[in-house]
Amino acid sequence: MTVNRADTAVVGGGIVGLAHALAAARRGDRVVLFERDDYAVGASIRNFGMIWSIGQQRGATYERALRSREIWLETAAKTGLWAAETGSLHLAHHPDEVDVLEEFLATTPAARERGVRMITPRETLERSGTTRADGLLAAMWSPTELNVDPRRAIPALASHLVAEYGVDIRFGATVRGIDLPTVETTDGDWSVDRAYVCSGNDFETLYPDVFAESGLVRCKLQMMRTGPQPDGWELGPMLCGGLTLLHYAAFDECTSKARLAERMGLELPFHRENGIHVLLSQTADGRLTIGDSHAYAKTLDPFEDEAINQAVLDYLDTFAVLPDPRITERWVGYYPSLRDGRTELVVEPEPGVTVVNGVGGAGMTLSFGLAEDIINT
Repeated sequence: MTVNRADTAVVGGGIVGLAHALAAARRGDRVVLFERDDYAVGASIRNFGMIWSIGQQRGATYERALRSREIWLETAAKTGLWAAETGSLHLAHHPDEVDVLEEFLATTPAARERGVRMITPRETLERSGTTRADGLLAAMWSPTELNVDPRRAIPALASHLVAEYGVDIRFGATVRGIDLPTVETTDGDWSVDRAYVCSGNDFETLYPDVFAESGLVRCKLQMMRTGPQPDGWELGPMLCGGLTLLHYAAFDECTSKARLAERMGLELPFHRENGIHVLLSQTADGRLTIGDSHAYAKTLDPFEDEAINQAVLDYLDTFAVLPDPRITERWVGYYPSLRDGRTELVVEPEPGVTVVNGVGGAGMTLSFGLAEDIINT
């Protein structure tokens, strides 16, 4: 039986797998990537397309996000994929939201050094015509956030890996087992020196014992999208409100966050119970992506709850006014998540095999930088 040969095998065609294939190919490896579906259909295309550095844990994770941003821009320059340097606005319509943002800036010099700052309501409205002016107290402007269109970016990245680096991508190929140097797949056996298992939400097919001990659970989210906005209208900076300050690790060290959480719990109990915080981004063809909610468990039902969608839209209406808010798509997404403060799961179940998982909802933001760190270690 003929056995194919490569230096490195990657399992998984989502952003984590593609990022590892890119890092290995840049190192000079001959890379083969296996994706069991005919094209990527998981979390990597069911997201906002936000390269959201500002929300990441301070220190090394924030720097990793900024490095990922650089790689996205490098890739966009080579491929022409849409990557808008829009930046972001954290909008504050309540004094306790202003307090958290000001404390964050006062205690995070790395963000200030990159131009993150508080701006007035007038400056905010000059940057974003979408922002609701009623009751606006201030905003935090961050220039580092990048907006890509995930449904276009992921296929474009895969094509780039093939054309630029000669990566052999095998769609529709399921990996049955790994016993290095052999990787057994439905598309034939391969002999490789090393393998990276980046299988995302399907984290139990290979090395089930590793994953049973990993602490990983699944996160279910609900998201929506409008149709293209009229007359080529552009969102500009990506937007979020006060609930987002309770979601991202960047704000965990802010002591003022406790008062915000107390108020939100009293005023928005349904939102808090369903892990709702609201972000707004745009796609390459002008559609607006809105979401999302968060439910965590090993097994989650596949059904949408329209009350959650309505709660998201109601909260969006408190800080943004859309030209055409009609929803044309709704979907449920799933991704693996670590609930203990870790930003990723990286384990070696056997020599030459590295499992990379658990980046949660930050896959688009962190994967390029994470892959470089892992591949080059």
